[in-house]
Amino acid sequence: MSQGSLPGFDLAIPTDRLYLAVFPDVAYAARFETFAAKHLAARRMEGQPVEASRLHLTLFHLGDYTGLPPGLAAQAAEALSRLEAEPFTIQFDQIGSFNNRGGYGDFVLAANHGNDALRALHRQLAQHLNAAALNQHTKGSFTPHMTLAYNKPAVPFQPIEPVIWPAHEVVLIHSLLGKTRHIRVADKKME
Repeated sequence: MSQGSLPGFDLAIPTDRLYLAVFPDVAYAARFETFAAKHLAARRMEGQPVEASRLHLTLFHLGDYTGLPPGLAAQAAEALSRLEAEPFTIQFDQIGSFNNRGGYGDFVLAANHGNDALRALHRQLAQHLNAAALNQHTKGSFTPHMTLAYNKPAVPFQPIEPVIWPAHEVVLIHSLLGKTRHIRVADKKME
């Protein structure tokens, strides 16, 4: 019997997520939402794409919690403040599904190769997170992608004409899970 099934030992449902991401500016985000709707319709996938204001590329997922742990956002903001980078472009050249669960997955834009400046930014940010005692969040691989729609019928990745967009800042976001609300905690402009 698992501990979660014992009375009084129910697992808490996370309500808060903290992550570092790059968001497209308003104009690019609107284009991505339109682009996503077009590709969903072409594949006869019902439902709406991710809302333009929520489209982003996650750099580091800093965890899901029932209430943010004290000091975590401040540690992450301190690490972010140390970032030194110039603006650069991000390129996606594939579209398809991640997280295949029973024939369903997240419909995403991804990159087959390239994005050297993005990868360098990711490595630098990992160093700053490690220095801020957040190294448990820097493990694992980094696959640049942007989720266009959640829980859709899985489709294989296909090459597309490259989609290029400018990155100007990294943002620390506190997401209220299930409420589609993002709270901007800190940001660092690239200049």
